[in-house]
Amino acid sequence: MSTKTYDVVLFGATSFVGQILARYLLEEFGCNGRLRWAAAGRSKPKLEAVRADLGEGARQLPLLVADAADLDALRKLCRQSRLVVSTVGPYALHGEPLVRACAETGTDYCDLTGEIQWIRRMIATYERQAQESGARIVHCCGFDSIPFDLGVHFLQREAQARYRQPCTTVKMRVKSMRGGFSGGTFASIMNIVKEVAADPALRRQLADPYALCPAGYAPRVRQHEVRFAEYDADFSAWTAPFIMGALNTRLVQRTNALQQQAYGPEFRYDEAVLTGRGLRGQATAAAVSAGLAAFMGAGAIGPARKLLTRFLPAPGEGPSPEAQRKGGYDLRFLGRTNDGRTLRVRVTGDRDPGYGSTAKMLGQAAACFVEDVAAGVPGGFWTPASIFGDLLLPRLQKSAGMTFAVLE
Repeated sequence: MSTKTYDVVLFGATSFVGQILARYLLEEFGCNGRLRWAAAGRSKPKLEAVRADLGEGARQLPLLVADAADLDALRKLCRQSRLVVSTVGPYALHGEPLVRACAETGTDYCDLTGEIQWIRRMIATYERQAQESGARIVHCCGFDSIPFDLGVHFLQREAQARYRQPCTTVKMRVKSMRGGFSGGTFASIMNIVKEVAADPALRRQLADPYALCPAGYAPRVRQHEVRFAEYDADFSAWTAPFIMGALNTRLVQRTNALQQQAYGPEFRYDEAVLTGRGLRGQATAAAVSAGLAAFMGAGAIGPARKLLTRFLPAPGEGPSPEAQRKGGYDLRFLGRTNDGRTLRVRVTGDRDPGYGSTAKMLGQAAACFVEDVAAGVPGGFWTPASIFGDLLLPRLQKSAGMTFAVLE
């Protein structure tokens, strides 16, 4: 039995996704059940308002006060818990002190960031310290990037069972996706674009498909990236760039590196959005590509970025509960082995991907950390698939509204 007061502390419980996650943890695990958890943030009145909104069942929910910039308070918080889950973004602006505190105190950590430049910086700065203290740190435990990282893991597991070999080439295509964006997500995207625009060296680093892999890991394998409208014969449809592809592809490559190239030394992976067939599909792909390029281009220019943010949701705003329930996604994976055999896999979620579904994924990742991950797993920066793998898949299918299925 752990001597820590809590199994999990939810840091950022007053944020938009933090409130959704708090409700999910309460509904799934109760307040004083097998998962001992507490809600944390910088404002006690706001935390009390969140607890009141959760209803009578949360009356005994412990509340912890700590500011994201107060390193001493964060260290104290970490010493009370086995795991800290952070929903405080943009992480590049607010997230580093908590990662540092966890690395120093040997406290496990997970979050839902999709900020690739910040993840790279955290690995470079704190991995050795995390390895020494035993802290297991896992970024990207929401829609960024569990469906993709675990989707490839599931496909490769099935390929090994059927063909006794991995698929050395895997494609992910978004068949459908319904959901809104919160102000926090837009703030994170704008900050990434701002940093990259200001630093040519960072732009070159992030262009590397192995940007998140361990130092010295550099396979001489050309990775394809869908940057414009392209026709995909494997799916008989036109495709457009996927805004999350820049992160997901690099995270999946890190998974392969951490698992001693379990997917093969020449593993290739790319992502795109399916836009349909014929001239209409081609036109849609071209429009999506142009729109995404224009959005990113505007975000890179100070005055345009300032103007753009006036029309975007503010931090703390996001899709309504009804919109979250009506959301969902359908992802298709195609793997091909070296000898030409193929395998198709489908991954789906039953809620708005960035919020309703993300909260359930993050909650189950936290529970998996506490209840399933062996104590002997060493400290360091892991990916969802490399540390959770088959431990998390049944949880996601039973309690997070997700499916992982082979398409025969």
